[in-house]
Amino acid sequence: MKRFFMKKLTGVVSVLAGFTFVFTFESCSDGGDFTAKSYSTSENVQAITVEATDREIEIGISEDDTVYIDYYENEKEYYDISLSENDELTIKLVLDKEWTDFIGTKPSEEFRKISLKVPDELLSDISVTTTNEAIKISAVSVSGNIVLDANGGDVKFERVAVGEGLDVKAKNGNITGTVIGSWEDFSISCTIKKGDCNLPAEKKEGGKLLKADCNNGNINIDFVSE
Repeated sequence: MKRFFMKKLTGVVSVLAGFTFVFTFESCSDGGDFTAKSYSTSENVQAITVEATDREIEIGISEDDTVYIDYYENEKEYYDISLSENDELTIKLVLDKEWTDFIGTKPSEEFRKISLKVPDELLSDISVTTTNEAIKISAVSVSGNIVLDANGGDVKFERVAVGEGLDVKAKNGNITGTVIGSWEDFSISCTIKKGDCNLPAEKKEGGKLLKADCNNGNINIDFVSE
């Protein structure tokens, strides 16, 4: 009887230890409280590159010649923001985590967002990459290229203008938007898997390039006048 009791007690202790193990990981998985941060620069920025994971990225127009960035970070999820000698502003999410920190829930939605305001018609290029969230860009004009890549989210753009090209990619999400210009302005290359597309797979004529690649989603892009 005593031996049976000891075995049963040992089993209960093991189960409780297991619960404590999981709770400890989940309680520290977010790296502490998130803090609202902002960055701005009126330096001569020619290009912007954003590299993130699990973040929604929203880009709009600033009211002056300044770039504004609003975001949240903590000790284990923070941003490396730098301006190079070539006038390229890079915004990169850094995950300073152990493997145990990935166990548990994601941060709240409000903390998983980057908001940018950029000068109109002063940038050459914009490149944005993220995962598991959407990319949204509105009324932005560049003299060069806009590149948008969302793995696990939608790409949405409204009244964007490009001097050279628009390259959009989405996996497990939709591509929808409007581009300033006419059908004749663009050569087109579209790749679609497991979805519908309102554009042809290929159109060769046009001085600018519109490239769209969507896997497990739909493509719906329209041309609009200024």
